[in-house]
Amino acid sequence: MRVLLTGGMGFIGSHTAVVLQEAGHEPVLFDNLSNADRSVANRIERITGRAPQFIEGDIRDGALLEKVLREEAVDAVIHFAGLKAVGESVVKPLEYFDNNLTGTLRLLEAMRASGVKRLIFSSSSTVYGTPAHLPLQETDPTGEATNPYGRTKIMIEEMLADLCRADPEWSAVCLRYFNPIGAHPSGLIGDDPNGIPNNLLPYVSRVANGRLPFLNVYGNDYDTPDGTGVRDYIHVMDLARGHAAALPYAMSHTGWRAVNLGCGRGYSVLEVVAAFEKASGRRVPVKFAPRRTGDIAANWCDPALARELFGWEAKLTIEDMCRDAWRFESMRAAEAAAQTQS
Repeated sequence: MRVLLTGGMGFIGSHTAVVLQEAGHEPVLFDNLSNADRSVANRIERITGRAPQFIEGDIRDGALLEKVLREEAVDAVIHFAGLKAVGESVVKPLEYFDNNLTGTLRLLEAMRASGVKRLIFSSSSTVYGTPAHLPLQETDPTGEATNPYGRTKIMIEEMLADLCRADPEWSAVCLRYFNPIGAHPSGLIGDDPNGIPNNLLPYVSRVANGRLPFLNVYGNDYDTPDGTGVRDYIHVMDLARGHAAALPYAMSHTGWRAVNLGCGRGYSVLEVVAAFEKASGRRVPVKFAPRRTGDIAANWCDPALARELFGWEAKLTIEDMCRDAWRFESMRAAEAAAQTQS
């Protein structure tokens, strides 16, 4: 099956491309490289033995998307492309609305024009807002997101639901991720954002390797066991396998469906730091800072629906996540040092 991955060179997209190739599919990666590196395609080839097709382009370029969908004979789309940092979205809401909402609208128009009506969307647990109870289930209310990033995910889910109601030939599966971390076990691909990381584990990795002086922990006065935020962390390889497992469902069903992808338990920031220190053998200095606007105390999910619909469940542990993230960081640092010496 030929599958277009928007944002396919990014963290989750690249790992999903590996899983799809290993399953015999043909991913086509579409990315503007705003938060990814061109070398990712070569790294995927080193893992799988086959170079993925990569097309550089912006998700807001509807004409290019339609051309790609037609010329590449795409069967389905997995839509990852989008800005994704909660804190940054509070500071730059217009950029988030432009990129995430306008980009999705252009994609859907291009899909409609080319007759491709099978979509898996990279949604988020942020659609649930501040949880009234835990664990979160797909039947829990959405629409009260605490930040612009989360609101873009809610709006896109609603766009897709409306589209499926208007045209019963569409299939739209919204995968509500919790907190993906880790890296491919080879160490060849992982979460390597440009600039200062917005997400926890890349920041922890760089502190452990001496690239950053300390980890800012935003809030240590939450109503949680150690006062720091609690999240449902999921290994990116488990998440990538979740997309591959959702693909047959999207191809064989029509209509709109939301499904949680998580491990079903929460870890605090300090628990993740401790696990990473154990995995890496390095100390991670921590400084506490005030809470960030838009953050919540805790969330984790009930992943039962993914088991029921896709036959999928998370297999990897927090120790696996930290070990693989540290291997990736260490290999990237070694590569950078070798390039400097040469």
